[in-house]
Amino acid sequence: MSYGTVKPVASKPDASESSGPSMQSTVDVPVSGGEPTAEACVQDNAFWQKLKAFYAKNIGLFFVFLAQMFASIMSMTTRLLETGFETKFHALQIIFVRMLTTAVIGSLYMWYKKVPDFPLGQRGVRGLLLIRGIAGSTGLFGLYYSLSYLEISDATVITFLVPTMTAFVCWIALNEPFTINEACAGLLAFVGVLFIARPGFLFPENDASGLSSLDAGLQGGILPPVKADPTERSIAVACAILGSFAAATAYATIRVIGKRAHSLVSVNYFAMLATVSSFSIIMIHPDLHFEIPQTSIQWILLCSIGVSGFLLQVLLTEGLQREKAGRATNLIYTQMVFALILERVVWGTTPPLTSFLGSVLIISAAVWVSLQKKALEQRKPAIDEERRLLSSDNEAN
Repeated sequence: MSYGTVKPVASKPDASESSGPSMQSTVDVPVSGGEPTAEACVQDNAFWQKLKAFYAKNIGLFFVFLAQMFASIMSMTTRLLETGFETKFHALQIIFVRMLTTAVIGSLYMWYKKVPDFPLGQRGVRGLLLIRGIAGSTGLFGLYYSLSYLEISDATVITFLVPTMTAFVCWIALNEPFTINEACAGLLAFVGVLFIARPGFLFPENDASGLSSLDAGLQGGILPPVKADPTERSIAVACAILGSFAAATAYATIRVIGKRAHSLVSVNYFAMLATVSSFSIIMIHPDLHFEIPQTSIQWILLCSIGVSGFLLQVLLTEGLQREKAGRATNLIYTQMVFALILERVVWGTTPPLTSFLGSVLIISAAVWVSLQKKALEQRKPAIDEERRLLSSDNEAN
């Protein structure tokens, strides 16, 4: 009989038995079995809510951070292919590989998603898209060519001229305000460029290698350092400045295009024009030709150019869409940290003090311009999103 009374008590307890020993045992069993209490459930939910809120607040910054990492990796692999092997790859061939990858992936995606006005864009903005593509291609060539003779950190920091140059181009072409503070920032950045270029007439005792004296007896890199004389450095710096100006022109054109063209259509113009122009110049120029990778390492590096370039575009776009321009701009400068680390690990070199000083001046000028634009946004809260993206500069061409 005792066994017959246990089952009904557990399944259908009544009021008369609720205080008895049997009911007490049925209450204690789940607790001793490890099931969470109501308080523990509340704490777990609060933890996951905080974690989700942290993710939503900072995922954009994380994307921008990863984009800068891939930008530095792309610069490293470019310089390795241009200088690190017996077979030297020209900047135009590297551009061809990278932008062909971007063009193919972008075109397939837009075709699959049926993006409006793919592939040529609206009739009224095709001329502007063409200018955007030409300017972007020129900017990319300036950066990649400079990597043949400049350290990654020096070539990278020159790209931080883009915000100042964009403000100047928008003043000339779009009649937008160009303040005295922005002009002073431009002058400060120019002085910084001189410290990086170290022309012979200003730095007569400049070391031809352009490397820090600290590295004279300390070469712990994977490869020997790449040497460049003052003339080669000056030409490379001039190409990097030209590339930054072309990139600023591309951003100003994007500003004019606005939302009349899908962002992927704009990127695809850039990718297609860079692919076609680099291929055509290599085929026409008598001293240029396509090099075939001779080792598996060269094949991996060449393929990684396309992958890194595509991931840079995607992550930077996603990050800027999710994050405020000010916070995103601050993380863009982490590319300098990656560049310095890669320089030290791969080539065992550290830029000289003049390069560090020039970098500080250029970054300070870029931050100054960004703060000016942030103040303008606060005065004009209705300013459009394109302008905010312009203030965050560095879309990796």
